[in-house]
Amino acid sequence: MRLTRLTFAVAVIALTAIAPVVAHHSFAAEYDQDKPLKLTGAVTRIEWMNPHAYFYIDVKDPASGRIANWAFEMGAPAVLQRYGWRRSSMKIGDMLIVEGWAAKDGAHHGTARVVTLAATGQRLGAAPSFGDGEPRR
Repeated sequence: MRLTRLTFAVAVIALTAIAPVVAHHSFAAEYDQDKPLKLTGAVTRIEWMNPHAYFYIDVKDPASGRIANWAFEMGAPAVLQRYGWRRSSMKIGDMLIVEGWAAKDGAHHGTARVVTLAATGQRLGAAPSFGDGEPRR
């Protein structure tokens, strides 16, 4: 009985220590550094929450004229604030230019590196999990 409790306690401690590492995905698991992208579109949704902020933009395909809704991952809100972001930095309907990397699976999903607010030209780093999320403040 005593050994079982000790084994259980060790297992709980080990899982508690390793869970955050396992839960956080790596850049290479989801995104392709050989697929850089630069897209322009209007913001349709913003999710300012941990562990990663997301925003969505409607992007028009120049060849077909079809509109696709793209999801972009950024860093955690606290990290984004160090890059100069505020909750009010982007609003629904704002035009953005997004530079980053596309998802490996070809879905309309990516990780943002730099976001330029089209109306003001302000460039904000997006704190990606790979590469340089310049510019920092």
